[in-house]
Amino acid sequence: MEFALSTDLELLKKSVREFAQLELAPRVEEMEKTDRTPMDLVRKMGGLGFLGVAVPRDLGGAGMGNLARMLLVEELARVSAAIAMSVQCAHFGIASVCDGGSPAVRDKYLPPLISGEMICAVGITESAGGSDPTGNTTEAVENGDHFLLSGRKCFISNSHVSEIAMIVAKTKDTPQKEFTAFLVDRQFGGFKPGRLEKKIGFHGCTTGELILESCRVPREYMLGREGQGLQLALKGITEFGRTGIAAMSLGLIQASLDAAVKFANERVLYGKPIGALQSIQFKIAEIHADLEASRLLAYRAAWLIDRGRRADAEVAAAKFYCSEAALRCTRKAMEIMGAYGCIKEFPVERYCRDAQLLVPADGTNDIMRIIAGRAAISAGKTGRK
Repeated sequence: MEFALSTDLELLKKSVREFAQLELAPRVEEMEKTDRTPMDLVRKMGGLGFLGVAVPRDLGGAGMGNLARMLLVEELARVSAAIAMSVQCAHFGIASVCDGGSPAVRDKYLPPLISGEMICAVGITESAGGSDPTGNTTEAVENGDHFLLSGRKCFISNSHVSEIAMIVAKTKDTPQKEFTAFLVDRQFGGFKPGRLEKKIGFHGCTTGELILESCRVPREYMLGREGQGLQLALKGITEFGRTGIAAMSLGLIQASLDAAVKFANERVLYGKPIGALQSIQFKIAEIHADLEASRLLAYRAAWLIDRGRRADAEVAAAKFYCSEAALRCTRKAMEIMGAYGCIKEFPVERYCRDAQLLVPADGTNDIMRIIAGRAAISAGKTGRK
């Protein structure tokens, strides 16, 4: 069993870390105040190949796979979970175009999406659906060579900065509902952002509504086949959304560990650094153990995907364990820092706020437990290990 990363992956981690420290870190305070996505940084990341890291080479990307994408998102999240969220959602949208777009749609949109000239959103969630996407009410009505899309999506990352979005809409309103995915461009008309949400964290990643009012979408902008929308969406959520949340969790845990260790070495009480106190050492040991366990779960899930293997249960387990570990670890880092951990001058309070948003993202952790639990029970019945 090989745990070492390849030379290419190590170089990717190094380049992303340098970008995050030099370019991203100085902008975090600005993002916290304005809650605006710095699109100039998104374009720079596109120029560095960060947005196309998992796109196949024959489609213009680096073709490095899901583990590479996870490492990239993790390093970004060590500095800004907001930018990491924006990027990982862009990855999801790009993957939808790769998997389901026609050659013409790919040729038109993949180059600007990969370069960062455009950014994509993914519109699946609705107030009536949530954990049950079959409850979604957005409709796509066939009208000649177009479909007319009407509905309202909520809690959409990149909602107010995206030029295009993957939208899942109902195309058959029968007991056996049928959903289809479309790539929708703002230039089509009848497609606009709605309410902008004010969140406790992820300041710098816009989150809000996408509104469609009889939006005319050409038939060739259908992603995949008609009726295949939920399958395409769930594949993307599993392989890109949930692995991305796990990666963001790793970044926040690592950042919390870094901050806690630095403070423990520098804060002097009773004539010595508090890192000499056993109670502080215990908390740091627990953060470290959670980080190592989370990495093993998350990296293995990505490794399975990169080998073309079904990994729904492994991804679900990684998502709920890593996100809840991020909650535990950011709080422990705050406890180690005492009152300083609650002051905005120090980043740990931001880590704690950002970690809260990982739990419901891309499927609640209760849903993740159902997926992982059913898989474990099924494996027990069949005798598989």
